[in-house]
Amino acid sequence: MEINQQTTAIVVTDPQNAFLSPSGSGYELTKDVIKEVNMIENLELVFKTAKQHNYQVFVSPHYYYPHDHKWEILSVGEKMMHDLKLFDVTSPQTEVPQSSQADFYELYKPYIEDGKTIITSPHKIFGPESTDLVLQLRKRGFSKVLLAGMNSNICVDSHMRELVEQGFEVAVIHDATAAPGMDAYNAGKLNFGLLCSGSWTAKEAAEKMSSK
Repeated sequence: MEINQQTTAIVVTDPQNAFLSPSGSGYELTKDVIKEVNMIENLELVFKTAKQHNYQVFVSPHYYYPHDHKWEILSVGEKMMHDLKLFDVTSPQTEVPQSSQADFYELYKPYIEDGKTIITSPHKIFGPESTDLVLQLRKRGFSKVLLAGMNSNICVDSHMRELVEQGFEVAVIHDATAAPGMDAYNAGKLNFGLLCSGSWTAKEAAEKMSSK
């Protein structure tokens, strides 16, 4: 998979406090993998390199509004996220409270809130099917995606599968992801190697971005 600024976008799922910050109620589930793979620093390298070399960055966030908690049908994973109130926001018209679980992780805010990053409409379950991510990518002429973020085996995996089905060439930056435990992380990593066009380290991705 060859990449360049004209054809390739960077997509990051859920770079939010819920799973990344010690204050997040999902952090206990993911902290061991985050530390094991050096995920926090690796994802910052992806953001930093993308900005330095003028790659367009997209963020696909996860938000729940009060009406979302009235659903009658929930999968096990959804119920967990609802019960932990991982991504709760008061309403679609309300700004995300600073330092809340739904807020972006502080280290990444300079890259996300620079006026250049595209923040898509939120996904409510795992994949981007109900968001405007694909529309935003196509409207800007991108055909390739480098994918990173949380969680490896859930939202990253779901985004990867849908983007591949939509005809995009996708590589996942596997150590710029994490998951609830190493078994879950390795399950995602296995799928990345089988179902898309590449499974790269953050260092490999940074080198490829820097060479173009």
